[in-house]
Amino acid sequence: MAVITLTTEWRADDIYNGIIKGKLCSLCPGAIIIDNASGILPFDISHAAFVIRNTYNNYPKGSVHIICVHSESGNGARYLIVRARDQFFIGTDNGIFNLILNSDPDEIVSIDAGGKTDELEIFANAAAGLYSGKKPSQLGETVNSITERMPLRATIDKDVIIGSIIFIDSYGNAISNITREVFYRVFENRGFRISIQSNKNYTEQISRSYGDVAVGDLLARFNSLDLLEISINGANVSELLSIETGSSVRVDSTDKAAPANRLF
Repeated sequence: MAVITLTTEWRADDIYNGIIKGKLCSLCPGAIIIDNASGILPFDISHAAFVIRNTYNNYPKGSVHIICVHSESGNGARYLIVRARDQFFIGTDNGIFNLILNSDPDEIVSIDAGGKTDELEIFANAAAGLYSGKKPSQLGETVNSITERMPLRATIDKDVIIGSIIFIDSYGNAISNITREVFYRVFENRGFRISIQSNKNYTEQISRSYGDVAVGDLLARFNSLDLLEISINGANVSELLSIETGSSVRVDSTDKAAPANRLF
């Protein structure tokens, strides 16, 4: 059974939560409405896209995902319905759809607002229409493109991978944009050193779990998203090393052994 999800930049106690949920309950009684994520840093499209990109495919086919992050259309951006991979996405054409999908959608519709200007009402009406079985084309005008925003990808330079932290989870673990595929394309059966922030904070091994190293030691592992994650066993690495989104992660080849998981 399809559901309606909300990904927002609102605090849990913000009135906008009640407004849009109330509208949805009135427009489509019985619908299951789920908070996919809230409290995203205001206007942080990259953060929101990361969360949605890695969660939406866990929901039933036909689910409707409302995105209220940097959603006010003050600059004239369109409100869109985007259909892709058996899911519907509703939000503002500010580049977020491209970051979520990283591919061409199956269908793009500019929502007919019917003279309304409040995006919460526009989004709720569109979601209710889709939930009731209407096609996107019945809710607006089909368009051919969305605004593109290029995702931040790791780069390879000879025997070096240079990446960035793109997400910090609730435990302070720092998730990078270095994929398992890219890492092993360069360092399969080779020595390496993974440095975070500076060459003083490094590890020379990939761990399978946090318990593979002693409490307090730095570790690197590939998480369930197949992204390289930097952590400290039993501690908050982002606080201890002042890591934030955008912080540098570097993987270099190494020809000589050095103590693994060393943290200064």
